[in-house]
Amino acid sequence: MHVVLAGGGTAGHIEPALALADALRRHDPTVGITALGTERGLETRLVPERGYELGLIPAVPLPRKPTPELITVPGRLRGTIKAAEEIIERTKADCVVGFGGYVALPGYLAAKRQRVPIVVHEANARPGLANRIGARYTRFVAVSTPDSKLRHARYVGIPLRRSIATLNRAATRAQARSYFGLDANLPTLLVSGGSQGARRLNEVIAAAVPVLQRSGVQVLHAVGPKNELPQVDTMPGMPPYVPVAYVDRMDLAYAAADMMLCRAGAMTVAELSAVGLPAAYVPLPIGNGEQRLNAQPLVKAGGGLLIDDAELTPEWVRENVLPVLTDAGRLHAMSNAAAEFGRRDADDLLVGMVHEAIAARRG
Repeated sequence: MHVVLAGGGTAGHIEPALALADALRRHDPTVGITALGTERGLETRLVPERGYELGLIPAVPLPRKPTPELITVPGRLRGTIKAAEEIIERTKADCVVGFGGYVALPGYLAAKRQRVPIVVHEANARPGLANRIGARYTRFVAVSTPDSKLRHARYVGIPLRRSIATLNRAATRAQARSYFGLDANLPTLLVSGGSQGARRLNEVIAAAVPVLQRSGVQVLHAVGPKNELPQVDTMPGMPPYVPVAYVDRMDLAYAAADMMLCRAGAMTVAELSAVGLPAAYVPLPIGNGEQRLNAQPLVKAGGGLLIDDAELTPEWVRENVLPVLTDAGRLHAMSNAAAEFGRRDADDLLVGMVHEAIAARRG
């Protein structure tokens, strides 16, 4: 069996694809896997690092919303569809699994031409153009939210790295706090704006750190590799404030934390709910509003807080985040609510859908 994965461009598309690749290999070590990508996407580094073949196709960015530019897409897609078809033919692919973005659409169209089964995975609450089109060509559509409007949607969650999906935060906490140089017993806030950081979150938390420390809270702060580490004067004997450029062991960061302040990307929401870590979500204030939609169901279930980027201030952190961190009962309740919302088995469920799609075509 050979599976072609179409999920290049951003980490939000690539990581679920690689998690599925790992799960496919767990189920069948002989399975062939090729990931479609472009020369300018993160997949050029991430896919080979994980040991999978990368098949490059020309990049054709898609408009996020209907615009006059949309009518030029079919013409620009011809070459990239042909390149995707050549990869499907060369690998004798049994299935194409798309995760959205500009790599997925040519993958779907090439698979349709080649009469190869298609599986669609949509991570965001608001589906993008590629997956809205892809969902027309298959009844095997996996989604991350139970109220998705995509055709044939089946709620499975988002495939996660095994280090996250199998994480036991309580059992790993002592090791994790030692790893980051944190106190073993103090309430801990993890702050991250994603792989590149977020200036707004960095500025607010740097200003809020003294108040948090005086209240007995320590902070692990991933500022992003392109941002300068904040300069915060810490009095001797105060709880630690640990700023780092980047965290390459997010499993340990989640285990060390009692709560997180973060953006609301689909992967972040899925990982935090899977491990049962409550968070204050600050949706990215640009785009089509999908980050707010990603976080809303979890917040409604009691597993987090939600605040607009423009309204995030040190005072808001003091009045809303600090009371949670210093209330063990409330932390426990929010953690349980997040865990009940989370899905740890999305990778295995998606493997089952791949086999189902292949069997349906053969039948």
